[in-house]
Formats: sequence, structure tokens, C-alpha cells
Amino acid sequence: MKLYYAPGACSIGIHVLLEEIGKPYEAVAVNLREGAQFKPDFTSVNPKSKVPTLAREDGSVLTEYPAIALWLASSFPEAKLLPEGADKLARALEATDYAVATLHMQGFSRIFRPANYAPTEADHDAVKARGEEIFQKGLSWFDKALEGKDYINGEYSFADSALWYVSFWWAGRLGKTLPPNVAAHYARMNARPAVQRVLKAEGLA
Repeated sequence: MKLYYAPGACSIGIHVLLEEIGKPYEAVAVNLREGAQFKPDFTSVNPKSKVPTLAREDGSVLTEYPAIALWLASSFPEAKLLPEGADKLARALEATDYAVATLHMQGFSRIFRPANYAPTEADHDAVKARGEEIFQKGLSWFDKALEGKDYINGEYSFADSALWYVSFWWAGRLGKTLPPNVAAHYARMNARPAVQRVLKAEGLA
């Protein structure tokens, strides 16, 4: 397998899952700041021009965080990343999609790239504030979902990697405070050897 990633981007969560699985893979950094995602070397692999991108051993390519996470968890059951039963699986997908589609794409994207939402610079602070509001609402949801649990489903699953990477952005990159249950989850994740290896590999330790 080959993971196309950008250091510190959302692909870091998939990177963690690959480390949890423990099977051989190659990690290929894509320099998003230099626009490598738009150049033929990468668009020939993923014309969506985004990470994470996973090239599988049969030559096929899988994109989009929830799809890659679910495929990895399903394909390597010995890693115990796939929740047992339809309800727990649905809850894991629910949490993953909420982290990626709402906290990341609606919240953090406004904070990090306000110009995509308001071409006038005078409006950028309002856009960022709205992004923080969305993100904080999402963190509150996760905080409640984690009540009495170490992980989202009680037991560790692929969904925890998605919550971890948005927590990393909020606490690690922005220096903001996580709500208590999410903060405990973040600390628990940071203590996992797979997470520590990935942070080191991506130059973020």
C-alpha cells in the first residue's frame, strides 16, 4: 500500500490507522503549499487533488477519509479497528463523517482559509469566528458522546483517528482548549505508540 499524505493534514489520521494495522506501506509526502496536488505526478493518481489518497496493492486507488478508514478497518480485522455490529459501525461512521465533513470542512476550513468564503479581507474575521463556532459546537457533541468512555464506541476504532486529527488541529496547531472528555481522549490518543510514530515521521513530534 502507498499513502499519499501531507504533514499535519487530515491524512495524518489515516497514517495513524496504517501504523495501528502494522502492515508494510509506503508514505509519500505531497507538498500542498507548493501545489504538488495539482501537478500531473499526483493528479494521475488522484484527479481530485487531495489527500489522503491510498494506492492499494491491486493498483486501485481509494480516496476520501471515511472510505479509506472503513476499508482499512474492514480489510485488516486483526487490528480490531472495525466495530462489531451494525449499530456500532453506524456510530463510528457517524462520528467520522461529522469530524471530517463538519468540524474539518465547515469549521476549520473557515478558520484556515477565510478567503475561500469571503473575498473581501474585511470579512475574514467574521468568517473565522463562524468557523470557530462550528468547530466548538462539534467538540461539544463529541464531548457528550465520550461521556463514560475511553473511545467513541467504548472500544478503540477507526473513528477515533478522525476525532484525534481535528483535536490535534484545535489544541496542537491553534493552541485552543478542548472540552474535558475530548481532552482526555486526545491525551489517550497521543499516548498510543502508533500516534507517536506518525507524529515523529511527519516531523510534528
